[in-house]
Amino acid sequence: MSKSKQILRRLKMCALACCTLPLMMMENSFAQEAFELRPAVNASASDRLQLVSDRRVPSQQIPRGTLLQWSYGTHFSGGPDFDAPLVTDRPDFTEASSTVGRGVAQLELGYTYTVDREDGMRNQSHSFPETLLRYGVLADWFEFRAALNYAEERTPFSASGGAEDLYLGAKIGLTPQECLLPEMAIIPQMWVPTGDDDLTANEVLPGVNWIYGWELNDWLSTAGSTQFNRSLDDNSQSAYTEWAQSWTLAYSISNRVGAYTEWFALFPHSGDAVKPEHYFNGGFTYLLNNDVQWDIRAGVGLNGAADDYFLGTGLSLRFH
Repeated sequence: MSKSKQILRRLKMCALACCTLPLMMMENSFAQEAFELRPAVNASASDRLQLVSDRRVPSQQIPRGTLLQWSYGTHFSGGPDFDAPLVTDRPDFTEASSTVGRGVAQLELGYTYTVDREDGMRNQSHSFPETLLRYGVLADWFEFRAALNYAEERTPFSASGGAEDLYLGAKIGLTPQECLLPEMAIIPQMWVPTGDDDLTANEVLPGVNWIYGWELNDWLSTAGSTQFNRSLDDNSQSAYTEWAQSWTLAYSISNRVGAYTEWFALFPHSGDAVKPEHYFNGGFTYLLNNDVQWDIRAGVGLNGAADDYFLGTGLSLRFH
């Protein structure tokens, strides 16, 4: 073979190698990506989040803890954290801005003693067991809610008590916190006329509760809620819309002990003889373990229309 033909043959072989080498590298790359993606299917939640942070798995493949996100990103997931202690809606007035998570049931129980002096009479009331069942269904960001309670009221001349109307609702985790943008949830809710004759409204009372919260640092968080509900005047039985606003500060004292302080108020709109009520309250929580929490609280009325003071305690349990 002549020298010129040998050179031409070598050039053809080099050209062929240059064409096939990128294809081989792409094939190896796809194989490596497939190998990296396969373990994510059966990985734990923490491992999957780590894969997302490493940008080895697209965030769309990770189940989101909230229905929406403030922006497209992979550095946050939002929603419930099953490895962390339970987050409860009690003992403060402001509900939690997170859901319990799919397949998780949370039972919250309590008792409240209230005193109100009106027209020279001392009225006392007892509220128990303040049962709230929260159960995550369909997705981590969707939670079914039902509540039952028994109320008893005593005056110097009479005593009455009975079951209150059944509460039904659904909490939807809307967004996670991202910097200054809050974690948010919304609760469509209603009270169904199932209570005793002296306590039932005899009609469905719907409402909506919007919750928003921020974790400021490792030991301090803040949250608020804005809601409106259809309500009835106890005296005239006329219907009106009642707005409620709250703001709370929560403190982490230790790994097991927490505390909070809170203001909340009820604002009747178009109620004939119903006046606004303002309250200030605070309390402590104690974690027996990640799935059991005990709480205690106390509050005072800040204006004449509000109850004078109340005391309460409760227990919350989470079932995976």
